[in-house]
Amino acid sequence: MSASKTINGQDAAPDFPSGEKKVIFASSLGTVFEWYDFYLYATLAPFFAVLFFPKGNETAALLSAFATYAAGFLIRPFGALVFGRLGDLVGRKYTFLVTIVVMGSATFTVGLLPTFESIGWFAPILLVSLRLLQGLALGGEYGGAATYVAEHAPNNRRGYDTSWIQTTATLGFFMALAVIGGARVLMDPKDFAEWGWRIPFLVSAILLGFSIYIRLKLQESPVFQKMKAEGKGSKSPLTDSFLKYPNNKYVLLALLGATAGQGVVWYTGQFYALFFLQITLKLDYLTTYTLIGASLLLGTPFFIFFGWLSDKIGRLKIIMAGCLIAAVTYFPLFAGLTHYVNPALETYAAKTLVSVAADPGTCQFHMFVGPWSKFSDCDKAKDFLTKQGLSFTSLPGVPGENVVVKIGDQELKGAWDAKKAADVLKASGYPASADKSQVNYLMTVLILFVMVIYVTMVYGPIAAFLVELFPTRIRYTSMSLPYHIGNGWFGGMLPLLATAMVAATGDIYYGLWYPIIVAVMTLVIGTLFLKETKDRDIHQD
Repeated sequence: MSASKTINGQDAAPDFPSGEKKVIFASSLGTVFEWYDFYLYATLAPFFAVLFFPKGNETAALLSAFATYAAGFLIRPFGALVFGRLGDLVGRKYTFLVTIVVMGSATFTVGLLPTFESIGWFAPILLVSLRLLQGLALGGEYGGAATYVAEHAPNNRRGYDTSWIQTTATLGFFMALAVIGGARVLMDPKDFAEWGWRIPFLVSAILLGFSIYIRLKLQESPVFQKMKAEGKGSKSPLTDSFLKYPNNKYVLLALLGATAGQGVVWYTGQFYALFFLQITLKLDYLTTYTLIGASLLLGTPFFIFFGWLSDKIGRLKIIMAGCLIAAVTYFPLFAGLTHYVNPALETYAAKTLVSVAADPGTCQFHMFVGPWSKFSDCDKAKDFLTKQGLSFTSLPGVPGENVVVKIGDQELKGAWDAKKAADVLKASGYPASADKSQVNYLMTVLILFVMVIYVTMVYGPIAAFLVELFPTRIRYTSMSLPYHIGNGWFGGMLPLLATAMVAATGDIYYGLWYPIIVAVMTLVIGTLFLKETKDRDIHQD
């Protein structure tokens, strides 16, 4: 055991170098596995739109796939409440052992699900149920891992130690991309679409077994043990966290002034960028995965850097700077992606005016698809154009016509005919897919890397900040809820809401307003009402 260190004139907790490494490795490994599980669905969302939802409207089916993806995020705060309470009552170690078993079991079962073609609407119902179980588990996992590592860390290295936990989401995403990409490269595309997509889910059983074995070797957090020995634990963590002042104030401020902005910056820089490249810009999946993967590899070390830097200069100012820079630059960055990934689409859109004229009353905003869904000609036309990555102008209806679509100087009238529209687009010079020989790979990776840097700025210091904001006896519960509302609701809803906003407005960039507004809200609230936490000694709680 090494000697205690001194911070601000006070003795800090003793340094346990070997113990710290074991704690960080074991906690991070299990959390990487959970994120891998969770992000398999996100990466394969376009496939699930075809496999688990009815045919007829591709954008609506994709929105439903995103809604199912979002369901896992929406349930995460409830997992935070259930497992956070358990973690504050029973202990950190045992709680996040349970979460990994629940997550792994649900993920493996996804690989066994029958599709919509086999069992109809029971397929999406089962899929949503498993996504909810995944969300519940993840709601308890992150808070447990972050709290466990932070309570082992010395005060002067808490940002650095917990930043390793922050790399796990990106590493899990990268692992999901690698496994899916490898399967797609080795398999015939038809085979992958029919059954090969199951492989990444089924192999997760191997990772689950290894992760459980590693976590069983861990000991309980020393801070938690000390609190229990002194009889200072909370008997009602939920009441003490959310119904007693001032802790309930800090929970709300942590959400609106830190994690909401952090969540949207994270999901814009990783998932929305992925979907934008593949769906809007028509870049093939392998090139998309490679570009996103390269940016993640380049950017991941910066989680550690900003965690380390937060130990020196503070957590809050780094998080606020990330929100500010992201909000200011998202529009030019995504416009840059269009320019460097699919310049032919950019040129076509600039010279070809596209409009949809229809009675607004016939154009419906389809967020979820079900047996109740009916698609008008207006809906079908907007769906078609959105899927082509084209912006369009919505105009008042033409008397006597359900919908009139104008593409350049060509008009399409009468009952909507997607094949005829595709022929018109082809004749007008529309690029149906991105030409890989025209992609500027260096600039594309640079833009994606910049957005990952924003992610590392807001995410690298957030675990240490949340841990330090709340006392030991209710820390797991108090930090988990704002984290998972910020990331699960504000961040997790981003692909769904942004895609719906694009389809409704006809502007391929309009969805960016959502993360920008949330990031600015966090910047204002966090700057005005939150204070720095890095000098707090959590070992003395």
